[in-house]
Amino acid sequence: MLAWFLLALVTGSLVYCVLTIIAAIRYRAVRVPELHTPMAISILKPLAGVDDGLEENLRSFFEQDYQEFEILFAVRKQDDPAIAVAERLRNRYPRIPSRLIVTGEPPYANAKVYSLDLMLEAARHDLLVMADSDIRVTRDMLATIAAEFQDPRLGLATCPYRAVPGRSFWNILEAIGLNTEFIGGVLVARMLDGMKFALGPTIAARRATLAGIGGFDAVKEFLAEDFVMGKLAAERGDGVILSSYVIEHRIGAQSLAANLKHRLRWNRSTRRSRPAGYVGQLFTNPLPLALMLWIARPAWWPVAAVTLLLRAAAGWATARHVLEDSLTGRLFFLVPVQDLLSFAMWVGGFFGNTILWRGRKYYLRADGRFEPVA
Repeated sequence: MLAWFLLALVTGSLVYCVLTIIAAIRYRAVRVPELHTPMAISILKPLAGVDDGLEENLRSFFEQDYQEFEILFAVRKQDDPAIAVAERLRNRYPRIPSRLIVTGEPPYANAKVYSLDLMLEAARHDLLVMADSDIRVTRDMLATIAAEFQDPRLGLATCPYRAVPGRSFWNILEAIGLNTEFIGGVLVARMLDGMKFALGPTIAARRATLAGIGGFDAVKEFLAEDFVMGKLAAERGDGVILSSYVIEHRIGAQSLAANLKHRLRWNRSTRRSRPAGYVGQLFTNPLPLALMLWIARPAWWPVAAVTLLLRAAAGWATARHVLEDSLTGRLFFLVPVQDLLSFAMWVGGFFGNTILWRGRKYYLRADGRFEPVA
């Protein structure tokens, strides 16, 4: 009975691999319209400390080939070392309107949302691009976003991302997982149910859309505020898309312990944000399921072989065809290792309701809200 149950799970995973390949092809088939009516854009950048490559990341936004945009930065404390980096770039690019805001301590748990809220009040334009500090882009990023927002029905766009790790084996594994597994789930969800969520690293939205969902007050208590923001916009009836522009997400370098804590926080947050979807992630890890089936029934090894081939095809479709990721191409042999680690962390995500984030401990409620633990 166990072998047949595992076979059913593996079969579901194989179907998911095929769906991933189809979803990747359909995503790449979308063509960005030509930009006819550029609109002014406000870029909102929450900062907290100096990440690896921070100056290069921020510089990529100053160097946009776009007619009219401004950049707003927000830090929590006056002594944040990120201020020096931001000021250096502001002086280097004086023709780009920019502003730095010191927010003080946030009145609620999600400091990022508090920073975004204050920057929104100071922003001059109605099209807003909210991008994390670890994001790097090419010069045509704003032009692509503006071209997509020529559609008056569009209220919010979220950018897929190509993970770029630092010099850490564990972050290399994480990047391979993000580029072959995580993005696959995003693409399949987009194909089957439409975009009813957003991805945190970079979100573009109209001011009217944010106001319509209740502003940042509506998402300030959630850990996965990005997911909720896209969900509320879709429920309101505003168009939500997965942008055709792929950003670079610089995930840095971590020790094994730090990386495992990061992964566990992500899994627990996902479990609280979308419980049913989290259970369904079982099918996004076909190799561990096929390995268990092979152990249970060695004679069924051809199933494991087919699984390996389809997992490779699905990973290649997302990492190379969609994200144009060279890292995964060079280190594709690490995909099974990453899949086993990802499966273990997925199981671990079912246990515990607390997370560690920026050195503080938080309690996750059943509805996805979170609060600091005294």
